[in-house]
This record gives sequence, C-alpha cells and structure tokens, in this order.
Amino acid sequence: MKILVTGFDPFGGEKVYSAIDSVNRLPKEIDGASIITLKLPTVFNESVQVLREKMEEIQPDVVLAIGQAGGRFGLTPERVAINQDDAVIPDNKGNQPIDQTIQPDGAPAYFSQLPIKAMVEAIKAEGLPASVSNTAGTYVCNHVMYQLLYLTHTTFPQTKAGFMHIPFTMQQVVNRSNRPAMNIDDIVKGIVAALEAIVAYQDQSDLKVIGGATH
Repeated sequence: MKILVTGFDPFGGEKVYSAIDSVNRLPKEIDGASIITLKLPTVFNESVQVLREKMEEIQPDVVLAIGQAGGRFGLTPERVAINQDDAVIPDNKGNQPIDQTIQPDGAPAYFSQLPIKAMVEAIKAEGLPASVSNTAGTYVCNHVMYQLLYLTHTTFPQTKAGFMHIPFTMQQVVNRSNRPAMNIDDIVKGIVAALEAIVAYQDQSDLKVIGGATH
C-alpha cells in the first residue's frame, strides 16, 4: 500500500508552516504502508499540477493532503470540498480568484473518501484533540482537496483521497496572543494516528459515530 502525504509550503508571510514541517517528519512506513511525502506550492492550479504529476509517477493507493488551519485547536479531517475558489488573500504568486468555479464539469462538492471518523477517534486515542470539520474554506486548501477528489473520480479511480487541517505549531504563536497551537511532535503523532486508521480501514466502512456540528 502506497500513501502519498502532501503539505503546503509557507504562505501569508509565514517563515515556518506547520503543514510541510510536520509532513517532513513522518516515518517512511506505517503499519506496512509506504509513506511518500510531497511539498505543494500554496498556489492555485500550480499546486494541483505538482500533485497530479506525482500521482501519475507513483500511482498511490491513498492521498492525504495536509494544510494548516491557524485558529483551530485540534487536527480536523475534512468531510467535504466545494467547487468554488474565493480567496481571502492572494496565494504565493499573487493569484486571488473570487467566486470562481474550480471545475466546470465537476460536481458541486466532493466528499472525502477516507475514514474521517476513524481518523478522529485514532487521534483522540493518542490524547490529542481532533474533530470532523465540515468546511475546508475557500482558499488553496479547499482548492487542492476538490481537485484531488475530482482526479480520483475522473482519472485515478484506484486512489482514495482526503484532506486534514492541523493547528499552528508552538513556534508560530510566540508573537500571537490567545491563538491555539500544538507541539509539532504531537501534530506528527496525530498525523501518524490518522494514517494508521486509514490503513486499518482500507477495506471496511468508516465508524458510525457522531461527528456533526450544530453550526
């Protein structure tokens, strides 16, 4: 089993970025699955070109994309990506699409193909906060999640895919008061737990546990 795990490079003026920093620390193998990592540019469209090229090269069984959600307390597997770009800030090459459809022939939304609830429970079992998220935003994270799932529906039917957001690292909140953060070693532990759940549930349905929200 081959799992491709991606992480974005820093954006918005950040010098460090929890996504790629944690992805770079992942082991090469988890429960018999080979872990291949890839840095994605935080750039609309270009990020997906890089991702698609890697998928064509290695033909992964699973892709888990990792992004940073500054302000969240825990690790949050995403349930759904929507067919819309609406960038609150420019990406790393100055692109700022507003109210743009990502794929004209794509579905209005695609749901994660990963066992998101099992992933949450596995992370919690490590003593770390986690929950299902029902919005991946409308920035490059949602763009990549949507494009990734579009690819698995149209070009890579053998691949399952999904996205997970992670919090700031402690280093990133030194000069940010009242912002939640997590030690990078714990973030890595949480990602590993999520990947263990993906391997364990590769041939079975996700857990039937509550993961919804009132708002």
